[in-house]
Formats: sequence, structure tokens, C-alpha cells
Amino acid sequence: MATKIKICGMKFPENIDEIASLEPDFMGFIFYQKSPRYFQNEIPIMNKSIQKVGVFVNASLDEILEKVSQYELDFVQLHGDESPEFCDLAQQKKLKVIKAFSVDNKFNFNNLSKYYNCCHYFLFDTKGFNYGGNGIVFDWSVLEHYNLDKPYFLSGGIGTENIEDIQTFFTKAYSKNCFAIDCNSKLEIAPGLKSTEKTKQLINAFKQ
Repeated sequence: MATKIKICGMKFPENIDEIASLEPDFMGFIFYQKSPRYFQNEIPIMNKSIQKVGVFVNASLDEILEKVSQYELDFVQLHGDESPEFCDLAQQKKLKVIKAFSVDNKFNFNNLSKYYNCCHYFLFDTKGFNYGGNGIVFDWSVLEHYNLDKPYFLSGGIGTENIEDIQTFFTKAYSKNCFAIDCNSKLEIAPGLKSTEKTKQLINAFKQ
């Protein structure tokens, strides 16, 4: 099965159109005001096959529901310190939840079990100074310690320079639950502005 691709941190309508024409599986829009990729524009009409993901950091449920309605979001990605109870509440509101976690070599995967029933997917990003978009790859071998069967998005500093590394990653047993790769800052010309050429190269590498 071809690997799903999420292009996150989209910001500019014309660039969104260009990237949408490459048919990624997901496009992410960041609704966190401290992010340089904070989204305040209109999302152009795009192919229904592209799932729209709203990224939130410790936002209120009311704010999330407002953005879901305004932008017709398919998923909400909770990228802060949201509790299992909050994720469960979001699911009760019929939201499809991706719960993100910041991973380093000391990350305790045992803590994920309490989130198991209150999200659709996990997302593993690199632990860094920011809640995302740090542009750094974490040591994927730590995923050997991930023992749940919940599918996950692999995130953190992934770009065209990582294509061979990702292909090697998918030969490892611990990659079996990797549902999608999530790309953001390494495909950029400027924050929120993605290189069409780099994005095309990356999508083509995983859609073969």
C-alpha cells in the first residue's frame, strides 16, 4: 500500500492550489497564533480526496469547533498538551482526532495507552523548542518501543533529503503501523510557502 502523505503548515491560497494539484492525501492548516504558519486565509476549493487537517495547540473546544465549521475540516490535530479527556470530548463532538506527541530518546510510549480510545491516529513529531515545525528528525529507532496497533503519522524534519532514509525506515519491523508521513518546514521556501518542486519530488517517491 502506498504511503499516505500530509503536507502541513499551508498558508497562501495560490500555493495551496499548486500543492493540491500534486494530490497529497492530507493538507494541514495551523490555527495557532504563535506559529509563523498561522492560517487566516480562505482555503481554495480542492479535490475532495485531499483531507483537510486543522492543527491546534491547547485551544478551547469551542474554538476548534468554530474552525471545523468555518473551513469544513476533516480532521483536527491536537498538537499541545491536550488530555485524554479533552480528546475524548472532541470525539464526542464527532471530530476525527489526530493526537500529536513530541518524541525524543527518553519518550515513554507507555503513556500512550490512555489516549488509545480517544483518537483516530497518533502523530510522532520531534521534541524541540516549538510545538512543531522544528525541522529536526528524531531517532526513528525509538519506535521499537511503540507496542500499540494504533496507526500513526511520522513527522519531524522530513524532506526530500530524507527520501532514502524513509524508504529504509519502511523496511524495519517498527514501521508497520506508520500510516503516513507528515512534511512541513523542510519543503519550504519561507514559512508556510512550500516548494512545488520539492513537494512533487517527495510525493512521487512515495506514490510509486
